[in-house]
Amino acid sequence: MSKVTDTAPERPYADALRRLKDAGLRPTRQRLALGKLLFDSGDRHVTAEQLHDDVTARGIKVSLATVYNTLNQFTEAGLLREVVVAAGRSYYDTNVQDHHHFFYEDDGALQDIPSDQVTLAALPPAPMDAEVVRIDVVVRLRRANENNSQ
Repeated sequence: MSKVTDTAPERPYADALRRLKDAGLRPTRQRLALGKLLFDSGDRHVTAEQLHDDVTARGIKVSLATVYNTLNQFTEAGLLREVVVAAGRSYYDTNVQDHHHFFYEDDGALQDIPSDQVTLAALPPAPMDAEVVRIDVVVRLRRANENNSQ
């Protein structure tokens, strides 16, 4: 009789399945496929279009609308954070801990900034009927090159 140990390999979708169940989301085929791509590679920033390209490259048929819907459901469930860098341009971040971002305007790259590296001197008081939930700082950058340096 074989004995199961803690070193037994996990099933391919085990992490995505656990995250979906913990968030109260039904583990559909599309959610599992997208969850595996999002969560199995460590922290990442991805647009809906990038994720659609990733899933399509793996031969999984999922519409772009389904990708958008799933990203929004994951965000509402707390599995992702949406980072809006411009009107109509959002990235989805698998790191849901408090942190901020560098955004490279010339190539669209997004990079984490640990929250303890940003200090705010003051905040205006929230209106009487509201409370501050989170502060998101996006520092916009342009890559330095020889033509721009002086």
